[in-house]
Amino acid sequence: MTFDELIYFSIFVGCGIIMGLLVYRLVLPLVRRAVVRTQWLADDLIVESIGKWVIPWFIALGCYLGWQKVEMLPKYHLWLERALFIFYTFSITWIAARVLSGMTQIKSAKSREAAVSSSIVSNIIKVLVYCMGALVVLQFFGVSITPILAGLGVGGLAVALALQDTLSNLFAGIQLIATKKINPGDLVRLESGQEGFIEDISWRYTTIRTGDNNNIIIPNSKLSGLIVSNFFTPDKEVVFSIPVGVDYNSDLDKVERIVTEVMKTLQEDIEECVPNFNPFVRYQQFGASSIDLKAFIRVREFGAQSIVKHEFIKRIQKRFREENINIPFPVQTVLLQKPEE
Repeated sequence: MTFDELIYFSIFVGCGIIMGLLVYRLVLPLVRRAVVRTQWLADDLIVESIGKWVIPWFIALGCYLGWQKVEMLPKYHLWLERALFIFYTFSITWIAARVLSGMTQIKSAKSREAAVSSSIVSNIIKVLVYCMGALVVLQFFGVSITPILAGLGVGGLAVALALQDTLSNLFAGIQLIATKKINPGDLVRLESGQEGFIEDISWRYTTIRTGDNNNIIIPNSKLSGLIVSNFFTPDKEVVFSIPVGVDYNSDLDKVERIVTEVMKTLQEDIEECVPNFNPFVRYQQFGASSIDLKAFIRVREFGAQSIVKHEFIKRIQKRFREENINIPFPVQTVLLQKPEE
């Protein structure tokens, strides 16, 4: 490389750096402010992804144009063109994979919230996009992809036989997501009694986070065969009951009125309660030492039961004391018979 060629090369690389910085510092902020005002959230992700490659794109273009001024064998120019094509193909493939996988997490344009998405969907999208990018590169180099696809078909059969358990979990995970009966973020209870929030559905395992902040790891094929209670479908709101017992001498109409009043005050004071629900009381049975009833109230989600029940017990016990309503202790009569001499 002569001194003049080095100067030309440096000028083109410097122009590429300057142009990249100008676009990154001046143009991209204007585009970001424009897309923020749109209702489509994917354009924010597209602009953010492209912004990571603006400066490298201009630098690569400057290097390519600078090398064109350098005298070298034609094969080296061909190698440079191929390397530039691979670089741009990889960057565009990376942007497409990131945008398409990120779009699976977009929930609502109005709330601008992101939904929790399972990693298996995101990973499948990324693998497909990267495979398409690799096929484009092979096609550019003149490599016929038909034998490759045929080989993948034969090899895929052998892999399927060797990885039956893994593929069973993979397709079970896809089935769980496709049916939408269990989604990441849902509160579920297994038939074994364990319960928690679905953290993720990966290509092999489903992770459930319990209330004590531990994880339950279940193979997808096992989970698909279990009886699972989902407390977030079809609606997160739950009507649950709180058992109460009162003395046999109590005025039941008065008890019903007081319990209903306590539940209505709970709805006003605790945000976990559904405010437009009419709580009600139903007497259940004549118990061994009390008349048993249940107080029914509606909460926004299953996990809110504990705090509502906590406050209800404190308030109903205080109110019963004020109204002289007795909550009896369990009573059991024991007859002692004196043995005959």
